[in-house]
Amino acid sequence: MSAHRFTVVVPTVARPSLRRLLLALAESPGEVPPIVLVDDRRRRPGPLLPEGDDLPGPVAAQLAVLPGGGRGPAAARNRGWRAATTEWVAFLDDDVVPGPDWLVRLEEDLAGLDESVGGSQGRLVVPLVADRPPTDWERNVKGLEEACWATADLAYRRSVLEQVGGFDERFRRAFREDSDLGLRVGRAGYLVVQGERVSQHPPRPAGWAVSLRAQAGNADDVLMWGLHGWGWRLDAAAPAGRLGRHLATTAALALFVTAAARRHRRSAALGAAGWAVGTAELAWARIRPGPRSASEVARMTATSLVLPLVAVGYRGVGLARLARLHRSADRPPPTAPAGTVYCATAPPPRAVLFDRDGTLVVDVAYCADPASVRLMPGAREAVERLLSSGVMVGVVSNQSGVGRGLVAPDQLHAVNRRVEELLGPIAVWAVCPHGPDEGCSCRKPAPGLVTEAAAALGVEPSECAVVGDIGTDVEAARAAGARSVLVPTAATRAAEVEAAPEVAPSLAAAVDLLMGACR
Repeated sequence: MSAHRFTVVVPTVARPSLRRLLLALAESPGEVPPIVLVDDRRRRPGPLLPEGDDLPGPVAAQLAVLPGGGRGPAAARNRGWRAATTEWVAFLDDDVVPGPDWLVRLEEDLAGLDESVGGSQGRLVVPLVADRPPTDWERNVKGLEEACWATADLAYRRSVLEQVGGFDERFRRAFREDSDLGLRVGRAGYLVVQGERVSQHPPRPAGWAVSLRAQAGNADDVLMWGLHGWGWRLDAAAPAGRLGRHLATTAALALFVTAAARRHRRSAALGAAGWAVGTAELAWARIRPGPRSASEVARMTATSLVLPLVAVGYRGVGLARLARLHRSADRPPPTAPAGTVYCATAPPPRAVLFDRDGTLVVDVAYCADPASVRLMPGAREAVERLLSSGVMVGVVSNQSGVGRGLVAPDQLHAVNRRVEELLGPIAVWAVCPHGPDEGCSCRKPAPGLVTEAAAALGVEPSECAVVGDIGTDVEAARAAGARSVLVPTAATRAAEVEAAPEVAPSLAAAVDLLMGACR
């Protein structure tokens, strides 16, 4: 078990502020914990930090960098916490500055929390220029000081993240993904408490169109509504916003354009007046509290002309995406359509390591009775085909029921023997009996089970393939350097399918993919 209680996870796109964050951790009293940077740049032209930029030894020794693939902060955070083995995972954004005693304060915040507490939120302070009122963008960032569940500085129990499935990767921007997770953690029965540690969140430099880009959050609000119902704003303490006024202003503009095209002067005048009033009200609401400098007034006026249109447009994008998600949710798990071709893109593996529950056998929670073992469709045929081709077959399986005291070791062995009776000989069983909060290195998505099975079979992890039904199987394979194939079931999340490097609709198709056969 790791000697550290928490791991710090930072999704980053290589902002210059990243070095400032790392130096702040190095200067904080207390032992530097494991730090995982997830490089979420779509293209990685160079290192995260400038060449020759030497970090202090304690930070450099604890630093690990993982690729994020440019899939957004939710996916990057998932990549980071699944690589951790500590009890807690502390998330920081790469544009915050932890306080001078942040590590010590975090340790104190987590000490003594009982199992009903799933998260601890840090206090965010947004420093503003003292000699003038804040700009529109600075006021927007200032709102983080009152935000619920802001993952700019928030620690979660790793076991709770596993239980709720982590961040929903359908949120591709740094917006609402933290509120969605906070709501799910609360509905799972856990509290998120306020800690005493402090981080500063200085407003980043922003271009003149930052307020227009921010309107993309209207699409994320639609997803929140689809996931959590009409009352989600009240539950998440989220401000109501101005969408109603934006809709009215956009409707007035549409009336003006339509009526003018048809030469209906009275209706066109009414629409023009409504649009002008709505735009003026919006511009003044943004200009009035600000510094009212010439540049700020010009920026607020120009962007207010198109901001309602942009907001309504993103709302429409969100509704279209939600409709597609609902259609996808109504579909059964994918099956191979006739004529589909599956061809391998790599040499066949020397060993295939299957997940047990949900992949080889029907998933029965904490299965302790051999009589309840039932094979998944095509499982026996897939194993027989691999064995007949000279490919070794193993099983890598999380069995936390043992650690929880729900399944006795002899019951686990009896169930596994029954699996072999139905499938045929299994060359190696690599089983993690630990609970999710024990901090072991074997429990998937950690690589321990895969490396253990490969060593027992006398092969390298890179010569193995892992076949499973959920994202932790894929992550364990990736962490060990093995190939992976995801075979989705009804329990597989859409984000896990999207993130998997290879997906097959059935076990037979997975074997085709691995063995180089086409069908």
